[in-house]
Amino acid sequence: MSAWPNQLHRCTAFCLLLCFTLPAIATDRGVIFTAESVITMDPGQPRAEAVAVQDGRIVATGDLKALRAQQALAGFALDERFANKVLMPGFIDPHVHPSLPAVLTQFPFLAPDDWALPTGNYPGALTPEAFEQRLRELVNEPRQADMPFIAWGYHPLWHGPVYRQTLNDWFPDQPVMLWHRSFHELILNDQAIAFLGLTQADVDSLHEADWQRGHFWENGLKALVPRMGFLFDPARFMGGMHNFIAMAHRGGVTTALDMGTGIFGNPEQELAMVRQAVESSDAPLRIIMTPIVTDFLARGKTPAEAEAEIDKWREGNSQRVLIDRHFKIMMDGAIFSGLAQMGPPGYLDGHKGQWMAPLETTTAWARHFWRAGYKIHAHANGDASAAALIEMLTTLQREHPRPDHRLTLEHFAYATEEQLRQLNALGGVVSANPYYHYILSDLYGEAWLGPDRSAQMVRLGSAERMGVPFALHSDAPMAPLEPLTLAWTASNRQTINGNSTGQTQRVSLDAALRAITIDAAWIMGWEDEIGSIRAGKRADFTVLEADPYETGAEGLRDIAIWGTVFEGRPAPLKP
Repeated sequence: MSAWPNQLHRCTAFCLLLCFTLPAIATDRGVIFTAESVITMDPGQPRAEAVAVQDGRIVATGDLKALRAQQALAGFALDERFANKVLMPGFIDPHVHPSLPAVLTQFPFLAPDDWALPTGNYPGALTPEAFEQRLRELVNEPRQADMPFIAWGYHPLWHGPVYRQTLNDWFPDQPVMLWHRSFHELILNDQAIAFLGLTQADVDSLHEADWQRGHFWENGLKALVPRMGFLFDPARFMGGMHNFIAMAHRGGVTTALDMGTGIFGNPEQELAMVRQAVESSDAPLRIIMTPIVTDFLARGKTPAEAEAEIDKWREGNSQRVLIDRHFKIMMDGAIFSGLAQMGPPGYLDGHKGQWMAPLETTTAWARHFWRAGYKIHAHANGDASAAALIEMLTTLQREHPRPDHRLTLEHFAYATEEQLRQLNALGGVVSANPYYHYILSDLYGEAWLGPDRSAQMVRLGSAERMGVPFALHSDAPMAPLEPLTLAWTASNRQTINGNSTGQTQRVSLDAALRAITIDAAWIMGWEDEIGSIRAGKRADFTVLEADPYETGAEGLRDIAIWGTVFEGRPAPLKP
């Protein structure tokens, strides 16, 4: 896609300015880290006071006296910098999109919820009046003269109908674009339409666009991306990538599973930019990239051609950025846009959800990569989408049985109790975004779903009771890239308005912490490498200022993070 740059070397100097400085330790002869407590997330040895590390791997855990008595560890250096801190396995976010923050954090956030980013703090706007006032303030701030104004976070249920004519009235002389809170929609005024060189003839051929309202969504939005090359200027995009890396580090994340390589239409360039950002900065982060079906469909590829292309991408794997055997399919539309496919009684206002592609097409792609041994991840938000996915999984298992396949239902915004039981019987697992309940359930209950279904969004309490494995993800920026915040939302079930709803769907503290460590690793298929602190695994730790089992579920999101240890190398947070 022409929006992407063809050369990356221009941003090298910029990257070097943002390098992480990971303090050197004696990893060749080994080091023993001590802590106030080491929470291993390994039931065989739940707690320890020291962990021995060499060459990026854990050699031993236990009490310090026992480790020091081991002849094999006699030459290990003692590092007591964490003596009054708590070590946990490095947090895992199993559903992120590095390119989304790389693009969106180039601009201010103006959403219903508050955001604290490396670029600044952005208070939320919960009413139309607050949104208009803050938007006017932001538009009037100085910015690059040849750039349109863009703000991410608009949602009509909070902010009222703000489309082309309203933006024209407010800003007749400035190009203004509102990126919807879902990321799946964009709204433009006349000046922005002119800036992109759009004509009505261009739009008439798009199925998911409204020229009169200046509104573009799903595939209609994707059609605009080639005209928005300024988003991918090397310095701008690389700065955004470093925002993403900083967000992950501040959240204590040491491993992230990208869930959509190629969302902007040029996966090779995206891979190159992500690799350069992570590797040139020595970031304390591992990213596993996942190809997405919509990229290949947009480029007219067959499943076999896609698999061959993925094999080629894998040749560039490195320690920090790699392509594993994961593949993502798309079922329904965005939950934030109200485009999830809901079963009876549907949306109470009568609007409909959306399938991202005909189900027979999605099934054909799933079938190919299922037979090729890939781990399938399915974006599925509504209960009609969950039903279609369960039918698909039943068909795949009947045609080509696979034990321990771990097909993952991604997002899990709304599904029924019966569907969760069916998914469990078929060996499916869940990667959930619990933030949906926090931010959406109150207004969705009033406008679209009713109080019963909205209160039961993200049915994780049922998953825990049934023994369905689940992880928690941010899908950043659909939720903050903060695993402790996700654990807090899952274990407390409070909404943005302070309401406690769906309390039967709260999860236990232990389950919430497992869902950002060992259970997240298991769902990714990386349980032998990360997720717990035991001998043989990679030495990835998140360093906390308090013990989450002592603060309890209520205090999870307030625990301060000192930094991380990535493959044995301490990486403190910088101011």
